[in-house]
Amino acid sequence: MQDCPRRIGEVGPGGNFMKLVRLSSVALLLLGTAPVLADGHFKLVEPASRLVEDQRGDPQKLGPCGGTSANAGTPTGIVNQAVGGSKLHIKVQETIYHPGFYRVALAVKSLDELPADPVAVTRETPKGPWSISGAIQSNPQMPVLADGLFSHRTRPTGPMDPNETDVVLPNINCEKCTVQIVQFMEDHGYNKDGGYTYHHCADIKITADPAKPIDKAWPGQS
Repeated sequence: MQDCPRRIGEVGPGGNFMKLVRLSSVALLLLGTAPVLADGHFKLVEPASRLVEDQRGDPQKLGPCGGTSANAGTPTGIVNQAVGGSKLHIKVQETIYHPGFYRVALAVKSLDELPADPVAVTRETPKGPWSISGAIQSNPQMPVLADGLFSHRTRPTGPMDPNETDVVLPNINCEKCTVQIVQFMEDHGYNKDGGYTYHHCADIKITADPAKPIDKAWPGQS
């Protein structure tokens, strides 16, 4: 049986498939050239975290100590031990790269003592405000212990190493203080739970060093 002649522009057998292949290739090319935006994530390694963290460090968006509006997180029940007036080792592992910096603060009697998240400088975009930078205390004041830590703006070419440092604790007594470690994200869109900041906390019992004067400026010290 003789094939019927096709009209100009008519797609023959297999033509639809080839069209789909070509369209898929174009779509993949466009996806490859589109900007890829990712939320930064980090794990609090030391001191031990107040919440159970997954491999990315979640849940961590909600201030002041992590969780999200949909998931408050599961407490670990861990209370770390430290000596007042001594160094506390801080170790964080960034699990998803994002430019920015970290800050460490201390609450003695209430989480209300913790400072607000770093003030952001932003620019407007079609999708809403976008962070450019965040305020850093060059001379940290109580309750901030350290600010502008691990500042970075270059994507690593290999596995990301942990970031580590020591911060000096005030010489105080408290049964259950809270150390807060936050990550401010530059070049990031606003999220409803944490703005431009991710949060982790650690509960810690601090016993004052009797050889040193008590830091009476901190709450509850005499």
